[in-house]
Amino acid sequence: MNNHSMNSNNNSVRGNFAFGTPGGMQMQMPMQIPMSSQQQNLKFRRFPRPNQLKLKCKSWHHPRVILTLVSHPPISTPGSGTAGTGKRLQKPPSRPSGGSSGQGTASPMKTMELAPAVRRGKRKLPDKVIPDKVAAIFPESALYNQLLEFESRVDAALARKKVDIMETLKNPMRAQKVLRIYVFNTFANQTGIDSMKENAGPPSWSLRIIGRILEDGKDPTMEGPMKRSSSSYPKFSSFFKKITMYLDQNLYPDNHVILWESSRSPVLHEGFEVKRKGDKEFTAIIRLEMNYVPEKFKLSSALQEVLGIEVETRPRIMAAVWQYVKMKKLQIPGDTSFFMCDPPLRKVFGEEKLKFSMVSQKITPHLTPPGPIHLEHRVKLSGASPAGNTCYDVLVDVPLSVEDMSTFLANLEKNKVIDACDEAISSSVKKIHEHCRRRAFFLGFSQSPAEFINALIASQARDLKLASADASREVEKAHRAEFYNQPWIEDAVIRYLNRKPAVGSDAGNK
Repeated sequence: MNNHSMNSNNNSVRGNFAFGTPGGMQMQMPMQIPMSSQQQNLKFRRFPRPNQLKLKCKSWHHPRVILTLVSHPPISTPGSGTAGTGKRLQKPPSRPSGGSSGQGTASPMKTMELAPAVRRGKRKLPDKVIPDKVAAIFPESALYNQLLEFESRVDAALARKKVDIMETLKNPMRAQKVLRIYVFNTFANQTGIDSMKENAGPPSWSLRIIGRILEDGKDPTMEGPMKRSSSSYPKFSSFFKKITMYLDQNLYPDNHVILWESSRSPVLHEGFEVKRKGDKEFTAIIRLEMNYVPEKFKLSSALQEVLGIEVETRPRIMAAVWQYVKMKKLQIPGDTSFFMCDPPLRKVFGEEKLKFSMVSQKITPHLTPPGPIHLEHRVKLSGASPAGNTCYDVLVDVPLSVEDMSTFLANLEKNKVIDACDEAISSSVKKIHEHCRRRAFFLGFSQSPAEFINALIASQARDLKLASADASREVEKAHRAEFYNQPWIEDAVIRYLNRKPAVGSDAGNK
């Protein structure tokens, strides 16, 4: 801070006072103060240096606010040699309109841009809900609220059903169906049958394996082996992991084993066919390894004696054990988590009493992977073609059709009628809220007009102040007497009084 000097004469002392403006411009106000003999011992207030300023910034809830921090420049006074030179007072620079801190590179101001504060929004009511204060005005809203509550229960039920359907689509339910397997062969150009034809090829035969799911309520004997399954059922090859055919090694030494694996052939097939050249009959062996989904297990002989099933999934085996305990009334009345083991169960579990939670662990040693299905077929090369009238029935789990569920789910998402009704209800509720606000407005005015107008003007003034973003002027503070008790008021008044004669002289010169 520069030192201030004064002459011993009654000369005026000039000082430059800097004021920070909201626009970020520095405004210097030259001031001439007449000094009398009694004012020789005038004490100047020492301003802190810029680095001694401690500014506390408080966030203001208004977007796009730029806070300008003004560093007070040192106040300089003219030296003793310049006093009394009779220089004309400089006119203070006018405040620029819309000035910003970015104008003027010599300005010592520092700007800091604050992040916009999060504005607290009004509590938003649901589009269909009528508040209690509004319901008190409209008695008919009680019936509407009852319908709204009933609609919420329906929506909750539909939401639960939707979740169930989505889970079902991910893991569709399965039902046990009968897969009928047909094994037969055809032949051509065999000796004594087609040998008299011209251009006849070498004798050959073809072994075919096909299958289809039997429909409920239909007589399977009325349909031949060439009848295909419904398109809603999986294809024949999807029920098998591996199919192996063994031909007579003496007749076909090079390739008497034909192997098909589902892991190597992702394409599904309706059946399998093996063609070979030959004119001698033999017995073909076919081994089918089932692809159970979910996985099935073969029960031990002791467990088969208790449950009466041979191959089944683990959940169904557990359910069968529970049904057996319930049917035999083996559950302990005092402790329902245990059950007594009768002689057949003691052969399986080896204990007198067992806890239900231990059943899954105890039956694991009695479950083994099911063996392959073993079939034999005599390849005949004479007589009727196709040859072979044997079929085999196998129980398989077939996924239920989910087309109806998918259609229901799609229609649930695309219901234009419900959407139109919801929009109409929301629009009506918004109009009700608007009319209630207007009613409250006019009701308040009718009860106390003066107080209502004063409160309205105060509210509008606050809104205007926030909208204009000009809080630095502190207009409200200027209306109070305490505002004029600040230290700088005396200097500003003296400056204002000394400025009037200068303006008058300028007018007289003109």
